[in-house]
Amino acid sequence: MGNAVKHVGIIAFDGVNALDLIGPLEVFANAGRPDFTRRESRGVYALHLIGLGGQPVFTESGVRFVPGKQLANAPPLDTVIVPGGSGLREPSTNSAVSAWLRLRAPAIRRVATVCTGIYGLAPTGFLDGRRVTTHWRFAQDLARRFPKLIVDGNAIFLKDGRYYSSAGITAGIDLALALVEEDLGPHAALTVAREMIVYLKRPGGQEQYSEPLRHQVHGADAFAELVAWIRGHLSSDTSVPALAARVRLSPRQFARRFAAALGCTPAAYVENLRLNVAREHLGGANRSIERIAASVGFTSADVFARRFKLRFGISPRSYRERFPARREVRGGQSRVAEVFS
Repeated sequence: MGNAVKHVGIIAFDGVNALDLIGPLEVFANAGRPDFTRRESRGVYALHLIGLGGQPVFTESGVRFVPGKQLANAPPLDTVIVPGGSGLREPSTNSAVSAWLRLRAPAIRRVATVCTGIYGLAPTGFLDGRRVTTHWRFAQDLARRFPKLIVDGNAIFLKDGRYYSSAGITAGIDLALALVEEDLGPHAALTVAREMIVYLKRPGGQEQYSEPLRHQVHGADAFAELVAWIRGHLSSDTSVPALAARVRLSPRQFARRFAAALGCTPAAYVENLRLNVAREHLGGANRSIERIAASVGFTSADVFARRFKLRFGISPRSYRERFPARREVRGGQSRVAEVFS
């Protein structure tokens, strides 16, 4: 962990999402306050709001911020965070942020993005071959535009090496708490979470019914590689003996350790994941319910429909009608794609 002050920078630009910006900053600021009844902070983090130039910036909601630094004179940083927002879709802003990251990121210990802030980092190539996430509404576009990225559209946040990415808006707080936990330990992170009245580890993915956060993103979990494999092989044999063999444990040892690590049985975890992935498919391309059921490992559409309704209180067909895929189309391409082209 070390005792040296850690310099944390967050990039600000016109059209930034205010909570993407201020949420992580508040986490780091609170981590530096041993006594929350006082305003002063101890020397844990030095926070820098970094603008593209010397002018104030206005968030999407109209809040005005005055950056104390600019890209040209930013100090050496331990951690940099790129927030999202419609302003990053402006080509000039996007190219300025990407160029600066391409130059400076190799010397920065941790590089993190919040929501669509990942569009500022993805063009650098530093994320190629890495697992990343973003707001669910942009996940498909991100994967299309940057096919070398491994995009998980449901994770709250992901860590791959020294690169971190998080989902929309408040997920930046989840990510910042994880960074504080890395630096100062779980007690400090929990203290900040309690003060801010937020979860230290949120029980959910980007969607209301998603599996607990630790199932998806905790690199330290004993079964992290296994659960990643399960997600990509839902139509394969996911019985306890088959999964136990993958991690070289007896079925009894595996079932006991899996439940201790993830808080549920392997069967419950697999079914929950199947239903969540199926729900993602229902909101995406117009595949038949029968094909979706088979793709995630259900033996029939009828079994899938019963389990889906038991889990979510609504049939797959009704869910698709209520939550259709939404895409603004112009000239055959989504507007999301256009603004970054």
